[in-house]
Amino acid sequence: MDAETKPFVMPRIAYAELVAIVAGVMALNALAIDMMLPALGLIGDEFGAAQGNDRQLIIVVYVLGNGVAQLFFGPIVDRFGRKRILMWALGGYIIGSALTVMASSFTLLLAARAFQGVATAATRVAAIAIVRDQCSGRRMAEVMSLAITIFMAAPILAPGLGQLVLMVGPWRGIFLTLLIYGVVMALWLGMRLPETLAPERRKPLQPGPIFSNYLEFIRNRTSIGYTLASALCFGALFGYISAAEQVFLETFNLGQRFPIAFAAIAGSLAAATLINARLVSRFGMRRISHTALLIFIVANIFHLIAAASNGEGFLMFMTFMSISFFALGLIGPNANALAMEPMGHIAGSAAAANGFAGTTLAGFLGGVIGQFYDGTTMPIILGFAWLGVAAFLVILWAEKGVLFRPQTPDAPP
Repeated sequence: MDAETKPFVMPRIAYAELVAIVAGVMALNALAIDMMLPALGLIGDEFGAAQGNDRQLIIVVYVLGNGVAQLFFGPIVDRFGRKRILMWALGGYIIGSALTVMASSFTLLLAARAFQGVATAATRVAAIAIVRDQCSGRRMAEVMSLAITIFMAAPILAPGLGQLVLMVGPWRGIFLTLLIYGVVMALWLGMRLPETLAPERRKPLQPGPIFSNYLEFIRNRTSIGYTLASALCFGALFGYISAAEQVFLETFNLGQRFPIAFAAIAGSLAAATLINARLVSRFGMRRISHTALLIFIVANIFHLIAAASNGEGFLMFMTFMSISFFALGLIGPNANALAMEPMGHIAGSAAAANGFAGTTLAGFLGGVIGQFYDGTTMPIILGFAWLGVAAFLVILWAEKGVLFRPQTPDAPP
């Protein structure tokens, strides 16, 4: 058999390295969103942002750029392969980081942040497609959970790292640090990552097939249902992130202790993803995610009642937010794995549709919640409660009214 007819043999990435690669790629987003939180006030003051809530746009434009662009990168990843597009995307991330360092106005900074978000959109699509190429079902949920657990070190540590940078230099040093991280990731993946998309599975860049792939995703009740439910839940998370600097500095007057409080809440999400990786093979993705969503809803309804009746306190806020984030850590990886499960044959396009709907909707909802910040935590709590109920109704629709069903056997990759 000659080289031209030799069948493609799927390269098997070592389990630990697959988890590390996905975690490292996902950390690009986490660092780009969370590391500059301590600097938002400084950036707003230097560029004369008109209102306190305007500086939230530094986060929002990145998230929206990231979400919208994923829709376009899906077919490209299915056509040209995972590694090639991932390397180009890392190059774009590095360029975007350089542009943020050199930005001379608030408008140019926002444009650079949007470009940075667009570049990292391709990294997310490619990373999820690689995981789907390598595994499926509970194994995929396990890989995603472990990757998210490792990557959650980024939002836990990122505000503190940003604060350290500010202690020795200007806020632009934060974006320079992001640039260096992008270079390190590019060197690592360039040397270690194989191509996981077989030549015979590559899809043509034609409007008909592309539209057909996205239409297939939308028509699949499980895929679109869990994508929208995850987006609603993480819209609450983005609302919290966009307003976190103001909540901790203005509402609770924490000053430089802000990164510690932020890390404490984020730590509960990391703990949940680690626990999920151990439990998912035993209980299944549906049972865990459905239970976690109910906990999320109940916790925020109680938080809303307590805050409205007795006023908000720092300890109460930390407690209920930690419970909510723990639930999100159980919902996120399972919902994404369930959305991708039926889509192995169009993994790139499916990852793009999942990311577009999830990130764009979540970013938009988070931006709306953040703009309602009024010096209190009530807009955040209301957002969490309402979006949790909406996510529950969507999952009820996706499952045709039957929750907690046992998981079907894993499909082959």
